[in-house]
Amino acid sequence: MRMKSKRGDEPASLLERAGAAGRLLLATLIGVLVAGAGAAFAQDAAPQLLASQQPLVVESGNTSWILTSTALVLMMTIPGLALFYGGMVRKKNFVTIVAQCFAITALISVLWVVIMYSLAFGTNADGTLNAYIGSLDLVMLANVTSETAHAATADLPEYLWIVYQMTFAIITVALITGAYADRMKFTSMLVFSGLWGVLVYAPICHWVWGGGWLGGLGALDFAGGTVVHINAGVAGLVAALVIGKRKGYGSENMAPHNVVYTMVGASLLWVGWFGFNAGSAWTADAGSSVAMLNTQIATALGVLVWMVIEMIHRGKATMLGLASGAIAGLVAITPAAGLVDPAAALAIGGAGGAAGYFGAVFLKKMLRYDDSLDVFGVHGVCGIVGAVLTGVFAQGEGVSMAEQVVTQITAVGATIAYCGVMTFVILMLVKFTLGLRVTAEDEDEGLDLALHREAVQ
Repeated sequence: MRMKSKRGDEPASLLERAGAAGRLLLATLIGVLVAGAGAAFAQDAAPQLLASQQPLVVESGNTSWILTSTALVLMMTIPGLALFYGGMVRKKNFVTIVAQCFAITALISVLWVVIMYSLAFGTNADGTLNAYIGSLDLVMLANVTSETAHAATADLPEYLWIVYQMTFAIITVALITGAYADRMKFTSMLVFSGLWGVLVYAPICHWVWGGGWLGGLGALDFAGGTVVHINAGVAGLVAALVIGKRKGYGSENMAPHNVVYTMVGASLLWVGWFGFNAGSAWTADAGSSVAMLNTQIATALGVLVWMVIEMIHRGKATMLGLASGAIAGLVAITPAAGLVDPAAALAIGGAGGAAGYFGAVFLKKMLRYDDSLDVFGVHGVCGIVGAVLTGVFAQGEGVSMAEQVVTQITAVGATIAYCGVMTFVILMLVKFTLGLRVTAEDEDEGLDLALHREAVQ
């Protein structure tokens, strides 16, 4: 047994670490079993439809498209995001960042069914939609059957709606890992991710898409600019500030260890994003078609704008820059994808490329924080730009541009405020129980060997 001393908040031995992890896992399993048993006893043999449901009338074409879109969005996290992030970290932390993405996929999948879906899309006991949070009506998918559809999509089985929305929750939580890469404990990451999914993602998802107050206010978010990207970006910024800079940041070489992996990951994200954006039309029709076209051209211009700025600023175009420009364009067009015409999509994509470069290169340097893989600089900044520009180019019926922009800014501000505060609270809770950061020795050794006893040779 390797004893550890003078190593921050790390447990004194591997045995104690294993014991803490085991207790955490046991508590989680007990909670899942209790919730499941309660839901099973509470569910009627023939449950009545909730306010969030309607009878299912299947349309096979739309169902086929959302089945495909669900697989595409899941591919964005594994292996897309895993490879995108994995190529950007140093080689000694490659396995860790990939393992985090994989573990989060499993964790959020279970939590989504147990509680998150109910909080995001549930209803009050009296059948009305809540303004700020869902309910417990759908815990463990109680009241969901093969004959129900979500209220927004009568021609899609609710089970399909559930798993499609699950993939959005998965990638949102996984995105945050890039901000604290190279320095967070694995067990602490799991606890933080689970709590953040339940307490931050689910409520904000409800506000915008689940019948909550921002959707009622008229805020537009076609596929996740606010719910996914601003949310993850702000959480990443708070996490980077709370955990602190990587050991040696600013003095050691922390360049990506394999930009080809990053390119492959970015390519998978680009392709998967068609499920993200075009799938959010929920139908296989002209709406999904324009969303797909807008996604492609906005991304392409995001790449070109980032490339040109990088060539002017640094004298050369890099593969990392090309990949980052693609993500910037994708993020920016996401809230507007099915709501604007192609000309507007080009404007939004170009603005995203410029905003992402500013966020990742200049803003981080000005504010002196260590957001390892530029989660806030790209997802947060481009998400904000895209959300506001959605108000410029797409208005609700009978709403002026100025009114829509104000509504969009309100949604952005509310998301930043709630996510920022709650992320800080969750991080503090984890810090003073499990501890957040690995020891200096483990950071030097690399998290792959220190936490997983595996490494890429």
